[in-house]
Amino acid sequence: MGVLGALLVRTHHDFDPQRFLAATPDTEHRYASYLGTQLEKRTVVLLVAESDGKVIGYTYAGIEGNDYMSLRGPAGVLYDIVVDPAHRGHGVGRMLLDATLSALEVRGAPRVVLSTAEKNKAAQRLFARAGFRPTMLEMTRELDDLPGG
Repeated sequence: MGVLGALLVRTHHDFDPQRFLAATPDTEHRYASYLGTQLEKRTVVLLVAESDGKVIGYTYAGIEGNDYMSLRGPAGVLYDIVVDPAHRGHGVGRMLLDATLSALEVRGAPRVVLSTAEKNKAAQRLFARAGFRPTMLEMTRELDDLPGG
């Protein structure tokens, strides 16, 4: 899963290098280690898709309470969904998404929210087909772009 986590980091950095973190030589290890710390948490859903014993995709989600910073009540939050590029277009992402939504519902989530990169049109199509609707738009400005900055 660390390999896929690092792919997620690289993909987002490629979308917008000023906004998203760059992968480093230890990103794979750090990502895998972090996900490993989440496995025992009751509020976390971590699912993988495998093919021939190899992880080809995963989702990482959690149940959260009220979040006043985002003006949101309790919800399931989909943090990560990623599928190995060689296995995209075959329903793996939708299968993972559907299974994650079911797991969050069983855990009592009244809704599921997620964020997706503005340039990630393929993911946005997947989410729209699964019934998600746009509700927020993040905007970023680098402070060194300010006049006199």
